[in-house]
Amino acid sequence: MRAAVRGGVLAYFVDQFDIYLPIVVVAPAMIYFQSAGLSASTTAMLSSLVFASTLIGRPLGAVIFGHFADTVGRKRTTLVAVGGFGVTTLLIACLPGHETIGTWSIGLLIALRFLDGVFLGGEYTTAVPLAMEWSPRHRRGFYASIITSTSPAAYAVIAAITLLMLQLLNSTGVHSSYVQWGWRVPFLIGALLAAVLFRYYSRQVHEPPAEVTGERHRLPFLRLLGQYPRALGQVFVLMTGVWLATNVQTAVTPAQLKAHLQLSSQQVTLTMLVVNAAAALSFPVYGVLSQRIGRRRFYIGYGLAVLVLGSGSYSLLMASGGGMAAALGWGALMGVSTLGTFGPIAAYLTERFPAGVRSTGYGVGYSLALIAPAFYQFYLQQLDGFMPSHVAPALLIALAGVLISLGGLLGPETKDIDMADDSTLPALS
Repeated sequence: MRAAVRGGVLAYFVDQFDIYLPIVVVAPAMIYFQSAGLSASTTAMLSSLVFASTLIGRPLGAVIFGHFADTVGRKRTTLVAVGGFGVTTLLIACLPGHETIGTWSIGLLIALRFLDGVFLGGEYTTAVPLAMEWSPRHRRGFYASIITSTSPAAYAVIAAITLLMLQLLNSTGVHSSYVQWGWRVPFLIGALLAAVLFRYYSRQVHEPPAEVTGERHRLPFLRLLGQYPRALGQVFVLMTGVWLATNVQTAVTPAQLKAHLQLSSQQVTLTMLVVNAAAALSFPVYGVLSQRIGRRRFYIGYGLAVLVLGSGSYSLLMASGGGMAAALGWGALMGVSTLGTFGPIAAYLTERFPAGVRSTGYGVGYSLALIAPAFYQFYLQQLDGFMPSHVAPALLIALAGVLISLGGLLGPETKDIDMADDSTLPALS
């Protein structure tokens, strides 16, 4: 059990480390991949596509690797997924720039990030259910929160590495040291972490007992769609809100800190480091809280917190005038009131589906809702005609809060189910 939970923690950290690389690491070096003559709106759209391509690839990876996790086994499928995104991350670190191969540079970056998303979607689809299946019922909320707290922790680590490199290396102009090679270092670290994860799973983690993984079916994805559409639809609503809030906090906020509050790259990185460190510390509290009051009550209540505190703290952050103290304070509040849905999410989604389709259900439920929120930049551009660009993200956060509460309301309570006994699950069809 301990090996599986430790493996889930390491796997989720490595996954999230890789996910956030374009937002934090590549952002100061985007001039390396595209022509300097592009307009600001085109540059912003291409930057968002680099991030969105990874998110779009994740649902596909969830379907593919969820199928093999439910039919072949959790461990072996995890190893294939980890090896795949490790190699892809290494290839990205070796990409030539626009001056060498023209528009192929940004095209290859987007394509490799999409492929990376496929493998990453497979990795958490297998590793997280495996960890939850080994966890005791009364501790699932806590163990889930420890696993998912590595997401903002990974963001904070990347921000710290990037902040250090921006301090040590020149990042002004396409021929600066950070733009030419500095950004590659975190990608190489990501590939190395994937190798460590692969070695750990191959030596330490074992398949859960057959009575936990349940009867295997030839086509778990079709079974999921045919027999459990209500559960999948409810999870889709909840996760759409979760991802919308997450994307605004992790991808839109840094850009607005720079564009509207006129913070430097170093100040933006420091602010986001504090925001995500605060969120990481809050996750265990939310996980334990969901174990006490129930997952359903937690998500209904937390959605209201996102609606009020999340959108409100973002608005106050944008109105702060650019002082670092205000930015850090309001940013930290925004972090704990927009990202906390992830605290018990690993437990909730695995509890929501029966053993025979658990990996597929978790992966598809977690990833399918990524697609619509991935186009956040398009929605913001549509709102430009109605409100200032720095105000519009607050509206998306408020919408996210409504969806999270609605998703929690539509679902049943799950904290007391027995992973090895499908009869304890609430009605799913």
